[in-house]
Amino acid sequence: MTFGERVFIYCERGTNEALLAEPINAASNVAFLIAALIGLQLLLWRPSDQRSADHYLLVALVFIIGLGSLAFHLYADRGTSLADIGPIGVFMLVYLGFALNRFLGVPPGWTVLLAIGFAAVVAMTMQLQCWDEAIGFAGSDTQGAKPCLNGSIGYLPALVALSLVGLLLMDREHAAAPWILWAAAVFAISITLRSLDMALCDETVIAGRKIGTHFAWHVLNALTLLLLLRASLFAGPAKPEQKPSFPA
Repeated sequence: MTFGERVFIYCERGTNEALLAEPINAASNVAFLIAALIGLQLLLWRPSDQRSADHYLLVALVFIIGLGSLAFHLYADRGTSLADIGPIGVFMLVYLGFALNRFLGVPPGWTVLLAIGFAAVVAMTMQLQCWDEAIGFAGSDTQGAKPCLNGSIGYLPALVALSLVGLLLMDREHAAAPWILWAAAVFAISITLRSLDMALCDETVIAGRKIGTHFAWHVLNALTLLLLLRASLFAGPAKPEQKPSFPA
């Protein structure tokens, strides 16, 4: 496998190697850039003592996610695939750490351990493959094995983590809870549409061109990230008098 090896996994591109083979998938990445700009403006409206480097890092990562995804949907090779999924993975880890520490009051040491555990679960989940109505870790002799849910299965741990954090915050009556839970709901729809991209390829046709549903993954993901950026502005436990249940 080389960085220049072409990747054909989405409906709109098919097996076309042209730079603009995915015009809708490429253009829909503007949604990430808009989300980052709105998130930055929301942050700048906050008093300076309520902003932190973490907030700016999260905004920057959303912007980078848009650029990385744009690069992949233009060039569609192994190198730009890493530029696509890498920033998403970093954002998931950074936001999980932010939520655990700044929202739930989990001590830094435990936050790091939980983030490492989450990364391990994601890495393991991404190795799962489906074949003949089975799911597991396919061997070299497994016939017909392919990524489950069109490769979307690796995002399920993030959806679970997001939902759990939202529910914990709701139990604590934290101001960020509704934003996190709405983000989880939108993300669930987003994952579903990403998973159906190839399955609905023949049904999603505009002007004789198959477009799939991957563009909706971009738009809804951008909305998910914007909701999370908005939630981040409520950093800090809702009820500081309550001690976290984690050992210091």
